[in-house]
Amino acid sequence: MSATASSAVPLHEATRQRYLNYALSVITSRALPDVRDGLKPVQRRILYGMYHNLKLYPDSRFRKSATVVGEVMGKYHPHGDSAIYDALVRMAQPFSLRHPLILGQGNFGSLDGDPAAAMRYSECKLSPISIELLSELKQKTVDYRPNYDGQQFEPIVLPAQFPQLLVNGAEGIAVGMATRIPPHNLREVIDAAVMLIETPDASIGDLMRKFRGPDFPTGGELLSNRAELQEIYESGSGSVRYQGQWTLEADGRTRYAIITSIPYGVNKSVLIEKIGGLIVNRSVPQLIDIRDESTDDVRIVMTLRKGRRSPDVDAAAAMAYLYKHTNLQTTFPVNLTCLVPSDNPEVSTPIRADLKQILRYWLDFRQVTVRRRFEYELQRLNERIHILEALKRVFEVLDEVIAMIRSSEGKRDARSKLITRFQFSEAQAEAILELKLYRLARLEIFAIEEELEEKRSDAQRISAILASNESLWEVVRGELLEIRRLYGEKRRTSLGGEEIRYEESAYIVAEDTYLIVTQDGWIKRQGSFTDPDKIRIRDGDQLMAIALADTRKTVTFFTDRGGAYVMRLDGVPATTGYGDPIQKHFTFADGETVIGVAVHDPRALPDVDIPEDTDSDTDEPQPPYGVALTQQGKSLRFSLSMHAEPSNRTGRRYAKLEKSNDGVVAVYVSNGTETVSLASARGRGLCFPVADISTNKGPAKGVIAIKLDKGDWVHSFELTTESMAGLTVTTPQGRQEIIRPNKYASSRATRGRHIIKRGTFKAWPRPLIRYDLMHQDGEE
Repeated sequence: MSATASSAVPLHEATRQRYLNYALSVITSRALPDVRDGLKPVQRRILYGMYHNLKLYPDSRFRKSATVVGEVMGKYHPHGDSAIYDALVRMAQPFSLRHPLILGQGNFGSLDGDPAAAMRYSECKLSPISIELLSELKQKTVDYRPNYDGQQFEPIVLPAQFPQLLVNGAEGIAVGMATRIPPHNLREVIDAAVMLIETPDASIGDLMRKFRGPDFPTGGELLSNRAELQEIYESGSGSVRYQGQWTLEADGRTRYAIITSIPYGVNKSVLIEKIGGLIVNRSVPQLIDIRDESTDDVRIVMTLRKGRRSPDVDAAAAMAYLYKHTNLQTTFPVNLTCLVPSDNPEVSTPIRADLKQILRYWLDFRQVTVRRRFEYELQRLNERIHILEALKRVFEVLDEVIAMIRSSEGKRDARSKLITRFQFSEAQAEAILELKLYRLARLEIFAIEEELEEKRSDAQRISAILASNESLWEVVRGELLEIRRLYGEKRRTSLGGEEIRYEESAYIVAEDTYLIVTQDGWIKRQGSFTDPDKIRIRDGDQLMAIALADTRKTVTFFTDRGGAYVMRLDGVPATTGYGDPIQKHFTFADGETVIGVAVHDPRALPDVDIPEDTDSDTDEPQPPYGVALTQQGKSLRFSLSMHAEPSNRTGRRYAKLEKSNDGVVAVYVSNGTETVSLASARGRGLCFPVADISTNKGPAKGVIAIKLDKGDWVHSFELTTESMAGLTVTTPQGRQEIIRPNKYASSRATRGRHIIKRGTFKAWPRPLIRYDLMHQDGEE
C-alpha cells in the first residue's frame, strides 16, 4: 500500500471534522458575545486597539476611522476591513447602543437607513463609558493571548466594570445557534447586580423588581406585562411586544398626531413611506398628510382630517390602524445565548442563560478582576516599600555609603559592596545608586518617611480587603454604585403601554352604496342606478341581487358547495363596469358558484318579531335566518349572525353535504314566518312553513324537506309570505304552474303532490332579489 493510500481519510470524516472546526470558530471567535465583557472578538479588538495602540482616549483628538481599521486589521483581526468598520460604526450609533462605546465625528448612519460615510471620511475616539471597560488592563486584571501571527498579545476579555452585555445588548448568528439580547437601562442592571451581591439566593422574580425589562435607545413603550417578561428572563428566550409612542398636538383648528419614538431597529424613512401610502389609498381616513420633522429626536407629524369625530378619538383610531398594519408596533425576539468561561481560560462555552446566570457569571468575573487588581496594587506597594526602607536606612549611614561609593571602581563594584556590607537586595542597591544628590538633603528624609508610612498603610488596607470576601464584595458593590451615579440615565422605553383597540369599521369611509351581484358571480357596487335593466353586466349574464347598504356593513355569499364567504362592502369594487368575479376575492373550489346573498344592513334584512319572553342569553339561533335546500331534499335554517363577520379567503361552512353529487339549490334570507315552496325536477310540488325546519348552531347536514323518488332531485324553491304567491315552474309543454301554499300545503318530509307525471320541469329562472325595496313595498 502506498503512503498516499495509507494516509487517505474518508471524505465524510474529513468533512465532518472540518465543519466542526469551522462551527467552533464561528461560535467562539466571531458571532457570540462573552458574558464577561459583553463583546464579540471584533468589538473587543477595536476597543483594545484604540486604547492600547492609538491612545484615542475621550480627552484626546479624533482620528480617522481608517487609521483604527488598519491598526486593528493589521495586528489583531485578520478579516476584511468592511467587517471591522461595520462593527466600529455600530458601536458609535446612539440609536443602536444604549450607551455608545465610541464617539463618532462625521456621518455614522441614521434612523432612516442611511449608510455611514467611508472610513476615510469619518473620525472616532473612545467614549467615556468605554474607559470603564479598558482602564484596568494595565493592572494585570485579565489574561492575554498571542494574536493571530504571534507577534502581539491581546486580552482574552476586557476587565469590564459594569455588565456591558445587558446594558448594550448583542446580536449575532453562529452555526446552529444565534443570540439577540436587547439593551437595558444601566441603573436597573446595576441595581439588580447589587441585589444579587447582597442576596445571593435572590430569584429572578426578586431581580425583576429592580430589573424591569428592555430599555431601547429609540424609546417606545413595552406592551409585555411583568409576568411575560419574567418568563422570558427565566427561560432565556421569548418575544417582547412593544410599540412607538405618539402624542396629540393642536395648531389653531388643525390637529396633529405626532409620532415621538419608533421601535428599535425600524427604518424611519420606510415607516413614513408606508404610512404615506396608506394615507394616499385612504386606508386611514382620519389622516390627510404626513411629514418628517425629526432632528436628533423623532418627530413624525400626521395631520388629522377635520369634520369627523373628536380629535382624540380620530387620532386613537388612526394610531390603532398604524400599529396593526405597520412596523410602528412590533416584537423583539429575545435569545440570551452567550459565551461563558470554561476550565480552559482561552476557550468559552455557549449556553442559553437566564438573567440570574448572566449577572452571576459577570459578578464572579468582576470579583476575580478586582482581586487581581488589588493583588497587583499590593505588589507594587510592597516593591515601593522595599525601596523606601533602603533609602531610609541609607540616611543613617550616609557618610559610610558615600565613602564606599567614592572608593568603588564602578557601578557594579559599588552595588556589590553595598549588598555585602549592608545586606541590601539587588533592587535596593540599584535604587541607592540611582539616587539623585539633591535627595541627600536633610528635609528629604522626612518626605521618604512620610511616603513610607502612607504606603504601609495602603498595603495594610489592601491586605485586609484581600483577606475578606465580604470586603471584596463591598468594594465591587461600591464601584458599581459609582458607575451608576456617573453614567446612569432615566429609562427611554416606558413600561405598561396599552394596545389601542383596532376596529376595522373605523377606517371605512361611511357612505350608502348599491351592491350588485350577478348569476355568474360577478360583484360590484355603485352609487346609484335608474333602472335595473340599465345596469351594465356581461353578455349572457343576469342579475341575482341588488341591495342598498352602508359600506361599513358586510355581505355574505353562499355557494352551492356549502361555503359562506364574507367581506365588507367597502372591499367590493366601486365601478359602473362589470365589476370583479367573486373568485378574485375568495378561493373557490372548481365549479363552485354563488346561489345566495345576505347583506347585513338593517335595510336589507326582513323585520323580525322576537317575543318579549325570549331569554336574551339563550343559545338558540336568533332571526333573521338563512334558509337553504339541497338537491337531495335536505333543508337547513341557521342564524345569519353566524356569518356576519368577515372571513378569510377560504370562507367558512354553513352546510355539510352528504353526497358528492349533492348541492345547495338556493339560500334565502328569512324572518322565520315564511312558507317554503319547492318543486322536484320530476314534477312534484310541496309547501310547508319555514318554522318546521330546525335551526342549526353550526354547519349541518339538515333535515328532510321532501322525500324524493329514485332519480329525482329538488329543482327549485322560493319563500313566500302570501297565500296566493308561490314558486312558478314551467312544464315540458310550456305551461306555467304556481306552487302556492293554498294548493300544495303539507307537512315537511312528505312526497308532495304531482304536477306532471312525465319529463322534467324546464330551467328555473332564478328571481332577482331586490333587497333595496324590502322595507318600501314589501317586495322581495
